[in-house]
Amino acid sequence: MNSVTPLENCLGSTKPDLDAGVTAIHLDALGGIAGDMFSAALLDILPDLWAHCKKAIMAMDLSRDVSCDFHPHTDGTLNGTRLVVKHGQAAHRTHTPWSDIHTRISQAELEEEVRRGALGIFTTLAQAEARVHGIQEENVVFHEVGSIDSIIDILSAAAIIGTLGSCHWSIGALPRGRGEVETAHGRLPLPAPATLELLQGFSFYDDGEVGERVTPTGAAILNYLDETHELSQAPDTTVRRLLGSGLGFGTRKLQGKSNVLRATLYGASLPLPKGDQVVVLRCEIDDQTSEDLAVALNHLRALESVLDVVQWPVYAKKGRLATALQVLVTPESAERVMQEIFNETSTLGIRHRTESRRILARAPLEVDGMQVKVAERPAGPTAKIEMDDLTQTRGLAARRKQRTKVETAALQTRDDH
Repeated sequence: MNSVTPLENCLGSTKPDLDAGVTAIHLDALGGIAGDMFSAALLDILPDLWAHCKKAIMAMDLSRDVSCDFHPHTDGTLNGTRLVVKHGQAAHRTHTPWSDIHTRISQAELEEEVRRGALGIFTTLAQAEARVHGIQEENVVFHEVGSIDSIIDILSAAAIIGTLGSCHWSIGALPRGRGEVETAHGRLPLPAPATLELLQGFSFYDDGEVGERVTPTGAAILNYLDETHELSQAPDTTVRRLLGSGLGFGTRKLQGKSNVLRATLYGASLPLPKGDQVVVLRCEIDDQTSEDLAVALNHLRALESVLDVVQWPVYAKKGRLATALQVLVTPESAERVMQEIFNETSTLGIRHRTESRRILARAPLEVDGMQVKVAERPAGPTAKIEMDDLTQTRGLAARRKQRTKVETAALQTRDDH
């Protein structure tokens, strides 16, 4: 295969790199989705991915009269990127048995995640073709998908998905398209039968545009993402930080709209402390006396791995007044603390869930023999005296005065250091 022109030579320096902390990718199929559009959209925003795509393509040892190039493209409305594969017409019309493609990918010197992705995408497509045409999977022969173009599209997509790792993927509704398409099986209605087989459960809409909007290759990529990353079609309510977006152009021209797939990249809204997760334990207790429960909760608070214990009154079954109990613990101690809750209380069941949390940096200080905690808040530091140290101070006004004095001194001490 001939060498290609690296996309990064054609793009500006405002693109995020692969270390930008991409946590989520959303796809908008304005024009539709095909294999080349998927790769082009991600390369438009993350050109560093090209090295991984090129390595995978070269490992397949394709024909010498084949060249592949990513380059900037505009339709007069939007600017983006296109993937162009050039080769002789014979390569374009190749009819390739699935078993041959499977063997070539299995034997090629590919990185394992790329091999797994390429085989996964091709396998979902082969299984769909087999179901649609009523044949065994091993007897499937790819026609359009067996061409060099589609092989390169799927290898590039596998390299991109493998490199990006465990991102959250989502996609909006897909354009349905209208009419018929000429295939090796004759004229078929759109969307093609294999495409519909692959995208059962996905949302579609009809914008009146005639022609194929989602190709079988594009559908296979989405199906693979759904299997491996649980591709979401529901609104993403997680707060995220926008990193940028890329546009991948298709080959067709549409009336009144750009034939593009947009990939929008997001990172975490704010960095969380690494590995800072907690387990939340919840239960309700309606048959234990308050004095005995107070003893039990003190025993729970004394456990080293318990981070917090809170309780509040609730109405339980049969109109009984009960106590809701919530205990915050470290993940590694959750099982042991649950056993302690069962031992100390009368509850018969405990709910548990793992949550991430963000905590402020804080530091203990001692002022006039009293303990003060100074927290670093976004708007500036705050100080809070340990209330147990005020128990010997008589009178509300005196405690307020002492508290203000000590906390102000603590902030001054913090600034001096």
